[in-house]
Amino acid sequence: MTLEIAFVLVLIAGALYSFARELLPIEVTAMALLAMLMISDLVTTEEAIAGLSNKAVVAVGAMLILSHALVKTGMLEQLADLLSRRGANWTTMLLMLTVAALLSGFLNNTAVVAIFVPLAIDLCRRAEISPTRVLLPLSYVAIVGGTLTLIGTSTNLLVSSMSEAAGHGALGMFEFTRLGGIFLIIGLVYVALMARRVLPARQTPRSLASRFGLGAYLAELRVDENSILAGQTPREAAIARRYDVTVLSIYRGDEPLPSEVANTALAPGDRVLVRGASEDLIRLERELRVTLFIEVEPREEELAKEGHLISEVILAPESSLVGKTIQEADFRGTFGMQVLAIQSGGETLYQDLSQVKLQPTSSLLVFGSEERLEHLRDHEDLWVVSQLDQRRRRERWWWLVLLLYPAVIALAALGVVDIVKGAVIATIALLASRALKPAEAYHAINWSVLFLIAAFVPLGSAMVSTGADELLASLLISSASLFPPEITANAVLALLYLSTMLLTQLVSNNAAAVIVVPIAISLANTLGVDSRPFLIAVCFAASTEFMTPYGYQTNLIVFSPGKYRFTDYIRFGTPLNLTFWILGSLLIPLFWRF
Repeated sequence: MTLEIAFVLVLIAGALYSFARELLPIEVTAMALLAMLMISDLVTTEEAIAGLSNKAVVAVGAMLILSHALVKTGMLEQLADLLSRRGANWTTMLLMLTVAALLSGFLNNTAVVAIFVPLAIDLCRRAEISPTRVLLPLSYVAIVGGTLTLIGTSTNLLVSSMSEAAGHGALGMFEFTRLGGIFLIIGLVYVALMARRVLPARQTPRSLASRFGLGAYLAELRVDENSILAGQTPREAAIARRYDVTVLSIYRGDEPLPSEVANTALAPGDRVLVRGASEDLIRLERELRVTLFIEVEPREEELAKEGHLISEVILAPESSLVGKTIQEADFRGTFGMQVLAIQSGGETLYQDLSQVKLQPTSSLLVFGSEERLEHLRDHEDLWVVSQLDQRRRRERWWWLVLLLYPAVIALAALGVVDIVKGAVIATIALLASRALKPAEAYHAINWSVLFLIAAFVPLGSAMVSTGADELLASLLISSASLFPPEITANAVLALLYLSTMLLTQLVSNNAAAVIVVPIAISLANTLGVDSRPFLIAVCFAASTEFMTPYGYQTNLIVFSPGKYRFTDYIRFGTPLNLTFWILGSLLIPLFWRF
């Protein structure tokens, strides 16, 4: 082993450690790795920046924009609405999972899961089924659905680009469909049979306030004739500062007052909805001489009648709010919604919410008007999961999206237009027609994924130039020497699949693919066989991650709404991962000959 190879392997190990322990944001770790490669002269400046113009980076970015444009038309919500009309039972649940999986073959599966989570929760409530037994299967089948086509997951596009750059040809649009279809059928059968046996009924379909354990933290005050509050605003009375009680809304008669509640002068007879700890509420009642009604079971439907709603929202994994406190994000000023409680890391927080730092997929219980909730639904940083938006948002030129998206897929599949060219032209057409705003296109892109790909592509070049790929390939071949010579290639493929699958549990699917693709190509060259089976193995192994909540965004999306624990992923996901490993090892050599 040369010094250069050792240095590359140390860099890879350091990056993997940082990914697994989340020491730095994933894109920061990737860029730090790229900087070290440049400092050590293992890659030239041209090679270092080549990742930014890599076809996978452009294709992934353009397809994310097109996928967002299609979601924006409201077609998925319309489809979800049709499913909800079939009735709430396990048959409808399985139909919903099948539809979500098929859509994930052509759309960003993160968006598909985010839209179907509210439908799943609503069906669970109506059928009295625990969402714990439905949401993780939804994530799993969406992940498997992404393996149906070249554009189903960014990993497939990345591997195809690296294969083409290495002179081994690009992968076809529907080249994955045969094996992906088998995986999908197996996955659907597995979740149908095992979800109720393995996953606990940890969460019952209750009201949001009850599910968050809010209970006595919501209360209603009535301003009496002799109350100190009469004639004062909540700000003048220093309710928040003196009692740590938050005023949510003020009702005069049967109507909520539309003005800013903190600066609204209270009058005798007003009803004030507040949030606070029981002891603080009781102290406020005694000192300000108001009548207190503590709600044991706050009811969303009653609040909805008065024009306000309690809703649950989840921070998107790449949300700009991540790392900020509620106060720093000016949540109420920005969104016009009051945060009642926060669930993060399995813990529900009620007190000092303004100082709580928000984490990826933190779940927030919010209160506000229906109008504000509509505004919040359109925000890229947050996903509303408590209610289903069943309105189809047909904006100007909405039909152009429905025309261009399938056209790009069809032309790419027929080989008429390269997927990158087609996606870029379609994106420009949507922007030029104003069917999509530039700001929407910018927010639709997962920049962490693009920077990760751009930074890791030069790592592949460094592995090839130093010979690190050949060293790791020889280790895999040596491990397969225990098998008869006639099945050496099969044994190596099985080991490659297993190694990639385990690596993906620790890091992102794209990072695992970039590291393993050079090894896969080196294995094929050493064995003197076609590289296609090995590249396909990398695609499927890197794109089917079920054993942890961190390897795939859809697993994170359902973590909080489903009340999952880390062990749930291990117990429910490990058998499926092992099944796919065995199937992939047996079927890939049959579909793609060595």
